[in-house]
Amino acid sequence: MQRMKNIKISIGILYLILISLFLYFLFSNFNFREITTYNFIRSKSEYFEKIQEANLALVCISFIILGIIWIFLQGFASPVVIASGFLFDTYIGTFVVVITLSVGSTLIYILANFFFKELIKEKFLNKFNNLEKRFKKKELTYMIIYRILGGIPFQIQNLIPCMFSVSVKNFFLGTVLGMIPQTFIISSLGAGLKKQIKKNIEPPSIIDLISSFEIYAPIAGFILLLIIAYLIKNFFYKN
Repeated sequence: MQRMKNIKISIGILYLILISLFLYFLFSNFNFREITTYNFIRSKSEYFEKIQEANLALVCISFIILGIIWIFLQGFASPVVIASGFLFDTYIGTFVVVITLSVGSTLIYILANFFFKELIKEKFLNKFNNLEKRFKKKELTYMIIYRILGGIPFQIQNLIPCMFSVSVKNFFLGTVLGMIPQTFIISSLGAGLKKQIKKNIEPPSIIDLISSFEIYAPIAGFILLLIIAYLIKNFFYKN
């Protein structure tokens, strides 16, 4: 128990150090008012686009490494997915972010499985014990379904499979395949925001944003995915 506590404290300290370094770098170069302006966002969007065009592979690798570190430190997944779509557009963005989330999640899973397995069982087994037989029966299939359904904070999603002793291989493959639908939709939203910023010199109104196909199509797709996931989830847990 003491070892688990020490690991949590170490991860927390590392997380705070990285966040502090990022904020120090950001506010050493820009003031708060500047970074919240539309012109700043637009100019930096054009700047990153030029860097990407000059060396796409290097930008992708850098994004994946930083994203893996962020996910490993239990950061939120949604900003990473939107940023990937914004930087790389829909298709490359989806590919990049699926690799990022899958590797980061797998590293978390390996760590949690080694150090926190019994603690996770103690906290969550009663709530999710109906899934144990399913995972043992068809591990990869239910890992894919589990990822598609979502409905659980991403950080906790990475821990639950520890209770069912899912193999690292099936955890990784299930995460890759299961994350594709939602990451594609959210990456599309990021790509749509980039197109709107590129197209408009002045900040577009909320109505203009929502009425543009690049924005409302991913939102509609995400809502549809939620409905489908809800229906599948009801069937999944009922049976």
